[in-house]
Amino acid sequence: MSSEQMITIRGRLTADPELRFTPSGAAVANFTIAANPRKFDKQSNEWKDGEAIFWRCTAWKDLGENIAASLVKGSAVIALAELEARSYETREGEKRTVTEARIEAMGPDLRWSTARVEKASRSSSGFGGSAPASDAGAWGGSTGGSWNTPAADQEPPF
Repeated sequence: MSSEQMITIRGRLTADPELRFTPSGAAVANFTIAANPRKFDKQSNEWKDGEAIFWRCTAWKDLGENIAASLVKGSAVIALAELEARSYETREGEKRTVTEARIEAMGPDLRWSTARVEKASRSSSGFGGSAPASDAGAWGGSTGGSWNTPAADQEPPF
């Protein structure tokens, strides 16, 4: 972990993480976390949704492999991230800058799910494959770690 300022992101995965490998064999998982703040409106006596923020995230090496093996679309997560700005030029020659979150640590938000933690094993060629078996995934997913969904009458605030 670097000495840069870290932020905490709490939200839900908008799709299954995409796991890829660089030409040198380093794993990288790419995914988006949607964070949707909720505030209580005292005048109407009800909760109101705020504007969603979509965080484009990357996680490298073992962390990326573990995220891809454990989390699915809709998973409620809490992530510790460092923000990075990246500049590039479009095909039309326009210069653009994007901000991405480089994930340093991440896990399920246990307010909305349960998890059974298993230490990941590694082989010399990368991911060793000791990801936990699925119990139907998070919120209806068919892959990933051992997750239990909330009761039907419980709705997460984000």
